[in-house]
Amino acid sequence: QVQLVESGGGLVQAGGSLMLSCAASGGVFSMGWFRQAPGKEREFVAAIRWSDGSTFYVAPVKDRFTISRDNAKNTVYLQMNDLKPDDTAVYYCAASFLGYGSSPGIYEFWGQGTQVTVSS
Repeated sequence: QVQLVESGGGLVQAGGSLMLSCAASGGVFSMGWFRQAPGKEREFVAAIRWSDGSTFYVAPVKDRFTISRDNAKNTVYLQMNDLKPDDTAVYYCAASFLGYGSSPGIYEFWGQGTQVTVSS
């Protein structure tokens, strides 16, 4: 069992930046960030493979968001720059022992979610 504790959400103006953090209670194979806007399905944002730091992103955030990890702290970060109102959502981190990818189904453990609101 892995517990995930998220932090770092908040309210920011369009064009601003936020950094989300997610601390895991133990080692994992990969971690990802997902988001869910009101009335929409949960969508993949970014993922990182713990062993070598490989990353990938959903296209709308690729040039604005950066996922990274701190091995010593078992923590994953999501640096979000040039935020847009469309980025407004609850952001969830997730951890997997099964693989590395964008499908929610491979992530066994989920954080509680943190609200990100971008005003125009």
